[in-house]
Amino acid sequence: MITVHHLNNSRSQRVLWLLEELGLPYDIVRYERDPKTMLAPPELRKVHPLGKSPVVTTDEGLVLAESGAIIETLIERHGQGRLAPAAGSAEALRYRYWLHYAEGSAMPPLLLKLIFDRIESSKMPFFVKPVARMIAGKAKAGFVAPNLKTHLDFMEGELGQGAWFAGPEFTGADIQMSFPLEAARARGGLDASRPRLMAWLERIHARPAYRRALERGGPYGLLS
Repeated sequence: MITVHHLNNSRSQRVLWLLEELGLPYDIVRYERDPKTMLAPPELRKVHPLGKSPVVTTDEGLVLAESGAIIETLIERHGQGRLAPAAGSAEALRYRYWLHYAEGSAMPPLLLKLIFDRIESSKMPFFVKPVARMIAGKAKAGFVAPNLKTHLDFMEGELGQGAWFAGPEFTGADIQMSFPLEAARARGGLDASRPRLMAWLERIHARPAYRRALERGGPYGLLS
């Protein structure tokens, strides 16, 4: 049996979605973020030394971390030809690219925006607040926002080549890309000005497996 160590409002939601797409049975062990720090609880370190989610374990003693590695491994072992393009095809190259792009390129500017947003809204001594807000505002305007625009424009253009990121068929790359694009919709400026990305979000949210994963995983803050 596969067990997903599931942290609320985290990347582990897409692992639940993958398992629903594959039709595999699984158990969930739930963890809640610290409401002040928003960090994972220390109990997760008992499962994996980094103490982050997602982590997947199996009855055979396998421990898998990192969303891309989990998605790739589960599809290789259980996909039976589903959710990944044929090896050696042009779509397979795109599939691998987007599996890595999601965390390697798309997420860093979104994380920086989250950090600087929190700096602007955090409580601090009154004499520090103006300086902190000025630095955060300049960083967002001069670096973070331009980078977000570049990436969103790039992804919008790439979806002009097909309905899904790896080509004409839905794959694990779309599952991997869900977290950065839902984060971009929630706090990164993704809106109706990029209709292909918005239509892609509508398509993934309409998938029955996606809806089942939400029911099992519980409230998902990126959608609120």
